Amino acid sequence: MSGRLDQRVLVLNRLWQPVNIVGLRRALSLVFRGRASVLHAHAGEQRVFPAEAWLEHSRRHPPAPATAIRTPSLDLIPPRVVLLGEYDRVPRRDIRFSRRNVYLRDGHCCQYCGRRYPEEELNLDHVVPRDRGGVTAWENIVTACIRCNARKGNRLPTQAGMELRRAPARPRWRMLVAASLSGEETELWRDFLDVAPSGELPWRG
Repeated sequence: MSGRLDQRVLVLNRLWQPVNIVGLRRALSLVFRGRASVLHAHAGEQRVFPAEAWLEHSRRHPPAPATAIRTPSLDLIPPRVVLLGEYDRVPRRDIRFSRRNVYLRDGHCCQYCGRRYPEEELNLDHVVPRDRGGVTAWENIVTACIRCNARKGNRLPTQAGMELRRAPARPRWRMLVAASLSGEETELWRDFLDVAPSGELPWRG
């Protein structure tokens, strides 16, 4: 089998709620082991295709060669969303606190001046400085540009005459995933994730 096996696939539970993003190999394993079906937009509506129906759909509607998963017998349409057959829970996900995830949560925007910057021009800022009891946690860390970070220094925002654009908070898994989507994934998955039609991320503090 060959094709775009590095492609990502959104996994929904049987209530159509997002529970994971997996690689294409894993998604195909779920479908052909009977644990999931492919959810695919066809003729203007979302249709559910179990494995055999998905094979037949691919035979009737061959994919473009550049996107096809090539097998000895047919060119298979790569699924982009799969629907689990039995699982109806949304797993609790503890999002790892990291520099990259803080930047994703804040949309790579300085939380003081509001401008968007590349990562090399950003820092993490303790809203309440560490020597005043501030902790390194989601609720006390924001993205700041180098200039605003230097201006604030080791002070509270009010002492520096600065104002936060929004209060820092632990992000939701779906929100953080949505912030990392490519343009294609945003278009394909926006009905299932917290993504605005413009492709921008609605804040879910």
